Amino acid sequence: MDVICQAKSGMGKTAVFVLSSLQQIEPSPGQVIALVLCHTRELAYQICHEFERFSTYLPDIKVAVFYGGVNIKVHKDLLKNECPHIVVGTPGRILALTRDKDLSLKNVRHFILDECDKMLESLDMRRDVQEIFKMTPHDKQVMMFSATLSKEIRPPMEIYVDDEAKLTLHGLVQHYIKLSELEKNRKLNDLLDALDFNQVVIFVKSVSRAAELNKLLVECNFPSICIHSGMSQEERLTRYKGFKEGHKRILVATDLVGRGIDIERVNIVINYDMPDSADTYLHRVGRAGRFGTKGLAITFVSSASDSDVLNQVQERFEVDIKELPEQIDTSTYSMFLFMPSICF
Repeated sequence: MDVICQAKSGMGKTAVFVLSSLQQIEPSPGQVIALVLCHTRELAYQICHEFERFSTYLPDIKVAVFYGGVNIKVHKDLLKNECPHIVVGTPGRILALTRDKDLSLKNVRHFILDECDKMLESLDMRRDVQEIFKMTPHDKQVMMFSATLSKEIRPPMEIYVDDEAKLTLHGLVQHYIKLSELEKNRKLNDLLDALDFNQVVIFVKSVSRAAELNKLLVECNFPSICIHSGMSQEERLTRYKGFKEGHKRILVATDLVGRGIDIERVNIVINYDMPDSADTYLHRVGRAGRFGTKGLAITFVSSASDSDVLNQVQERFEVDIKELPEQIDTSTYSMFLFMPSICF
């Protein structure tokens, strides 16, 4: 059965396709059985890690990840000398490898799109996905996953699935704060001092604002780090790994981190800058309270356009987001997890 799964970030979508694929795969030498496509290198890296983690006691199953920024000869040599059973990658690199006949998809039985809306929104990426899809056998299972599925993106999805099962999930504590742009830094400092958090992600709207805000937090002795698109791929992955392992408690980020990135210790998300759409808002706040744990999302509202987006969020997702009270019950968002190697 084909599956379309729409679920709030952190509710276990990745585990669904990882575990179901591993359960069904019967590895054959030199055959790619499962193909997973996603829209960013960081997400591809993370998904591959999850496959490796869950297949620890399945030594016969091989997994590999393929994305741009790596010399394509390295990937070609890997496919030639140690062909994986599960391939995870970005559409551009996967298409290049198939066109060059280095990657064969004729034995694929599981075709998986993670954050499928992001790939299908981009016309170039959509064309790549469609071309890859046509190279796979007709008799296969298709699974498509995302936190949001807009009305506009649903028609292009229909060419991939037959008799799909539709799943939706919800849940998160959310508040907003009305303030001026000049009040944001002071309010953020106050929140970080007052709130009980394991790790927090703070979203801003630009690379320059991420760098400046992170610098300010470090100067105020907060254990902060930032990730944004202005960094090299290697630097982003190193910082992401360090934050995931708990070496820092605060991450300042652009929307590069807003989709699909799993950091289970994060229990608070702060929208320092309001996102530009309801969908982006959902992806951001989905960083908190992952895997069914408690989480809190706080959004700064400093303009009429910010209020408009907040209203769109409430209408679109049928939620009532109230102003942050002076006192908030810690038990509504706090979780207790062991934090190794924390820097204070």
